[in-house]
Amino acid sequence: MRNKIRVGCGSAYAEDLLEPAVDLVDRGNLDYLCMDCLAERTLSIAQLRKLNDSSLGYDIRMDRMINELFPLCLNNNVKVIGNMGSANPRNALNKTYNSLKNLKNFRGKIISCILGDDVLEWVKDTNPMLNDVDCRLNDYPGKVVSANAYLGASPIVDALKKGADIIIGGRIADPSLFLAPQIYEFNWNVNDWDKLAVGQVNGHLLECGNHITGGNFADPPFRIVSGLDNLGFPFGDIKSDGEMRLSKLSKTGGLVSTLTAKAQLVWEIHDPKNYITPDVVVDLTNVKINQIRKNLVHVTGGKGKPASDTYRVLIGILEGWIGEGEITFAGLGAKERANLAKKTILKRLNKLNLQYDDLQIQLIGQNSVPGSHDLKHFEDPNEVRFRLAAKCTDHLTAEKIAHEVEYLVMGPAGACAFKKNTRQILGVHSSLIPKNIVKTKIVTKVIRCQQLN
Repeated sequence: MRNKIRVGCGSAYAEDLLEPAVDLVDRGNLDYLCMDCLAERTLSIAQLRKLNDSSLGYDIRMDRMINELFPLCLNNNVKVIGNMGSANPRNALNKTYNSLKNLKNFRGKIISCILGDDVLEWVKDTNPMLNDVDCRLNDYPGKVVSANAYLGASPIVDALKKGADIIIGGRIADPSLFLAPQIYEFNWNVNDWDKLAVGQVNGHLLECGNHITGGNFADPPFRIVSGLDNLGFPFGDIKSDGEMRLSKLSKTGGLVSTLTAKAQLVWEIHDPKNYITPDVVVDLTNVKINQIRKNLVHVTGGKGKPASDTYRVLIGILEGWIGEGEITFAGLGAKERANLAKKTILKRLNKLNLQYDDLQIQLIGQNSVPGSHDLKHFEDPNEVRFRLAAKCTDHLTAEKIAHEVEYLVMGPAGACAFKKNTRQILGVHSSLIPKNIVKTKIVTKVIRCQQLN
């Protein structure tokens, strides 16, 4: 049992920069690098990649991780934990092992993946309730192609007990990636809810990368953050009682302060007295965050309640296609010409009898964010970006609608800077699964040795 560990964040989403993670491993004297690589949107994109090619579905940065990050971690004795396996953790394991297996420096290093978050067969058999649309799965249109449970820290702890140096998961909950090394290194009891709550607070603060170092805090002229072009990722020095000192590397931009930490603390938690995670329900209302010195804060507190008996499940349903097109109007009367384009294309779509389930037309710079609220007090802009997006049942119709926006460029409206695309929709919907249904498995490979199961 150790008295203190240093845990760094190496990623906050699926397309995050790797350079801050490399810098953190190179100069940060870490024990662990934890990488959150998923969100609802990025998991659905990964599932689409896997549908089109069954060998894919892992993080699109895997090649760079294997070549630039993982060897540096192994050389520095930094253990890596992440959900970069996305929709295909087994193939992510195989890819990593095959790339590193012949490197002599890494003989005996252990690479593991965690399986079991894929609960598609259970979902198909049981017809669960979709909580976000308040209906049963079988009553919702579209083909079900994926279902992933949000696993907690337990299988990561098991992999660490097996000696894993790199742990690749699928849909493991974000803060649980950071909680696992605390449980393992400090030998915390998995029913010590207060300890788990404190550890989950630490994980929640670290998980979003440069959010904590000022990335989403800057709001000039009210909140000024310098060095945004060189933001570093955070790390935490965590003691066995869960007390954490949170900081960032020297010679990196941004800042770590009580305000950046508090802004992250309330990020995506819903009820601060009942922050539900797979491992524990956390009461955040007694968390204390104090500034020790510049870019160093002290974090204590967090009370725990027993974890729920269910996991959240993210269910992917093929829901058709989107056809999208954009054009720009500039100069005097830009808004009026954009509105003329809107009237024209609606008449065209009606004349062509093109069928769609939903259609949105936005004037970016005018109403794309606030919607249809009264904006008369704003001056008319000198340029407007016209965007149309239609949800269709088939690819061909989506292409035709996107092409109608292109027609506006040279035809009735006269515009420029045209862009169009079509894409398949994998809608994601939330449900719950009893924890006792989910069976996790750890697959382990040892470099230059035989496979272990």
